[in-house]
Amino acid sequence: MSTSKYVSDVKVVNQNHETVYNFLSDFNNLGQFFNEYTLAQLSGQLPNASIEDVSTDTDSCTFTISPMGEAGLRIIGREPTKTIKISGEGKIPFQLFVWIQLLPSGPYQTKLRVTLHAELNMMLKMLAGKKLKEGVNKIADALTMLPYQ
Repeated sequence: MSTSKYVSDVKVVNQNHETVYNFLSDFNNLGQFFNEYTLAQLSGQLPNASIEDVSTDTDSCTFTISPMGEAGLRIIGREPTKTIKISGEGKIPFQLFVWIQLLPSGPYQTKLRVTLHAELNMMLKMLAGKKLKEGVNKIADALTMLPYQ
């Protein structure tokens, strides 16, 4: 097993970097978007699985991946207004870490980049590598469209 790194393109959020950081560093803010439609969209990306029962608090997001079981994400580090570090928990098929990096780009613009570090065996890397690269870009794109408040 080796750690593979997947980095999104740099995206721009039309909002102040402190506002973006404060919003993204609390999973409760993201929990409101896990409705039936978004769960169906996410489930459609998984072969023979579905995501259900999403629950959030400030530091974590837990969910059930049917038929595998409970999984989740936990914020393990915050560097105010710059970086949010997240790890995977539970029945995720590989160890993962996600970094969301923020950089001010003017008074009402923030540059954003998502980095995924995944502990993958060679077979999984060959099968899922391209999807993971596409996935980090889709996550970064989605983060630019959130209604930051």
